[in-house]
Amino acid sequence: GGGGRGIRIINSAEEFAHQFPQASAEASAAFGDGGLYLEKVIDQARHIEVQVLGDGQRVLHCFERECSLQRRRQKIWEEAPSAVLPERVRKAMCAAAVSLAKSVHYQGAGTLEFLYDEASENFYFIEMNTRIQVEHPVTEMITGIDLVREMISIASGKPISIEQDDINIKGHAIECRINAGDPDNQFFPSPGIVEELHVPGGPGVRFDSALYAGHSVPPYYDSLLGKLIVWGEDRNTALARLRGALSELIISGVHTTTSLHQSLAMDDEVVNARYDTQFLENWLDARQTTANEQNREVANR
Repeated sequence: GGGGRGIRIINSAEEFAHQFPQASAEASAAFGDGGLYLEKVIDQARHIEVQVLGDGQRVLHCFERECSLQRRRQKIWEEAPSAVLPERVRKAMCAAAVSLAKSVHYQGAGTLEFLYDEASENFYFIEMNTRIQVEHPVTEMITGIDLVREMISIASGKPISIEQDDINIKGHAIECRINAGDPDNQFFPSPGIVEELHVPGGPGVRFDSALYAGHSVPPYYDSLLGKLIVWGEDRNTALARLRGALSELIISGVHTTTSLHQSLAMDDEVVNARYDTQFLENWLDARQTTANEQNREVANR
């Protein structure tokens, strides 16, 4: 299902016999169809996606985004371009994305999502999102293309206004999803009133949001408050700019995930782009274990 719902990893025939009926029942209850896909597990996979634009006749790609930092298969941090993708693989992945979109005469903005096995340098198709995505700003930042404008133009019946050779990668961009939740309390939801809001600015800094002081954050919808996007001439510059922007961002009245992003932006593994889709949950578990040990030490004093 959407957002990684229903995925189960099976390590034995015994597990399969137990997990299959549960997964099928969940799918049937959610979608009215209990059919399942059985696919190869890619250990230590990276989640990489390719942005495309199509007008029914032509399809262009706007290179890739890396979205491997995820919690419960929900993206929280995205980058463009990927820091680890060899140029040969980048070209092959983008060509595969264009080929698939062309085969269905695709119209609009869309994203082809892949799992990338860094060890073997093989990539595997997951799905296509036939819409603009939350993380589209990082692609806009490195290409200079207004994807929403192009999408609206295509929807009005106009052909794509650019050529593939016009699209180039310039610099590096990172997006942090700022959500209403407490990262120090199992990401417990935090609805409420935004009391104070200060948005960072300056060159290469962008904050996409509808927030304002006095805004009521409801408990009913997605917890996303805003997207903090930074651009730099290279990844290290973008990370430095991100750390500065996160330190300037103030959203009071509700708990937010800003502190989580601050910690990630300082983490050696993240700084050196050594992460995969399982990294964040393992990182959070380790941090929780450390916090529990510290609390026990305090209690025993």
